[in-house]
Amino acid sequence: MPELPDIVVYMEALERRVLGEVVRGVRIASPSVLRTYDPPYDAPVGLEVKTLQRVGKRIVFGMEDDLYLVIHLMVAGRLRWEPPRKPIPKKVGLAAIDFDPGTLILTEQGTHKRAGIWLSRGFEGVAELDRGGVEPLDADVDEFGAALKKENRTLKRALTDPRIFSGIGNSYSDEILWQARMSPVKRTSQLTDDEVEQLRQAVVESLTEWTERLRDEVGEDWPTKVTAFRDDMAVHGKFGQPCPRCGSKVQRIVHASNESNYCATCQTGGKLLADRSLSRLLKDDWPKTIEELEEG
Repeated sequence: MPELPDIVVYMEALERRVLGEVVRGVRIASPSVLRTYDPPYDAPVGLEVKTLQRVGKRIVFGMEDDLYLVIHLMVAGRLRWEPPRKPIPKKVGLAAIDFDPGTLILTEQGTHKRAGIWLSRGFEGVAELDRGGVEPLDADVDEFGAALKKENRTLKRALTDPRIFSGIGNSYSDEILWQARMSPVKRTSQLTDDEVEQLRQAVVESLTEWTERLRDEVGEDWPTKVTAFRDDMAVHGKFGQPCPRCGSKVQRIVHASNESNYCATCQTGGKLLADRSLSRLLKDDWPKTIEELEEG
């Protein structure tokens, strides 16, 4: 799932291309992508894009006439920037928004189409889509701690729950917990004040660093390598490979369709998280799918 760093870089690429441009057409290849029916899908045609902003993992286009178009990529949705009026690709193509400089195409791999487009007349409709999580890069230690401890969750669940923190998902939560040297299954109620600040700093450092990395990688081009698995990640997707900090093999926890990667030496005092009590803990604390968590 594209997370905060990916969405920020997508938005910066969009700002360079569509901010101030007029929508010339909206084409829908898969009607299931539309999550609202009023205003109609073609309401943006003829209107200028005045603002772009992020609401959680959603990209929000603010148009003239107080119209808003919202895109949520979910797990497998991606955005392409193509020449004007480029045909929507078969099988993976969901929708296209045409501008004079080019066409924005929404695609999604796989058979389960989760990505969606919403239209709202007034920002109230956009606000209703906000799951309510605090912005992790903006929260001070008190706000961060209050959000973290409002429910007694595992750290992995707390970081990825959009009702608690905005924009963090499976990939970067692994990197954050590795940076913080904390177990993914430690309970939020067990954290000391110093550990709360330690985790907050890891969140800020990890998300800022990855945003800069992706920004440098893309430059003025379009982000085409939006993926949950990157070669230079420390632990996410690195099961069995050496931890870049201590050299121990990266371990994993598998629950339903979710996987969490961690370094036992750096994060759990050498303990492998693979017993029956852990399975019961995850059953109670983690949803079966990332989609279930995101959609609430």
